[in-house]
Amino acid sequence: MRPDLILPDWPAPPAVRALVTTRALGDMKTQQSKSRLRGHLPSDPLWLKQVHGTKAVRAGSEAVADASYTRETGVVCTVMVADCMPVLLAGAQGEGVAIAHAGWRGLSAGVIESAIDALAIAGERLLAWLGPAIGPDAYEVGPEVLAAFVDRDAHAARAFVPARPGHWRLDLYAVARQRLQSKGVTQVFGGEFCTYSEQERFFSYRKNGAAERMAAAIWLA
Repeated sequence: MRPDLILPDWPAPPAVRALVTTRALGDMKTQQSKSRLRGHLPSDPLWLKQVHGTKAVRAGSEAVADASYTRETGVVCTVMVADCMPVLLAGAQGEGVAIAHAGWRGLSAGVIESAIDALAIAGERLLAWLGPAIGPDAYEVGPEVLAAFVDRDAHAARAFVPARPGHWRLDLYAVARQRLQSKGVTQVFGGEFCTYSEQERFFSYRKNGAAERMAAAIWLA
């Protein structure tokens, strides 16, 4: 295990490469940390301007979006995270990859579905890996978040556990698995992290109120 990087533990084909940075590699909003990350990538990533939306774009050009995809080798799909979940997608034969920045707003509105649709690979031919996010024991939310999910899909209620009057603990990983299954993706891995409680390893916006970010990246070699 490396202290500065997490390499997904999933049965992706050899052509698929992916990583998530940790606190040890530094804040990805700084040029110094981005330079460290560049040493692990085949090309310069063009960072998305993330807005907690659902737009998915082809990787390789600057864009306001929260997901990107590519079928080209050496092109890096990248997002920044710190409690929001990076969702990595790969074709089982290495025919394409995608990544989504899935906080509660994007997840409830359908950013995972947008990434899958943009990649245009059938769900049964995809693998997914859920990267570090705030865990279900730490993520307390209010009624507006509950409504955002259950108004779109009543089954999402199963991902909410009452915490105190008017508040619930939300399992982002559980909702992501539901959304992936609804698109036919059954090979889902990861989802065992908690950015809030593992503060020595991850940045957490909710824990520290800070602006530091980690990066998640996926590409074809």
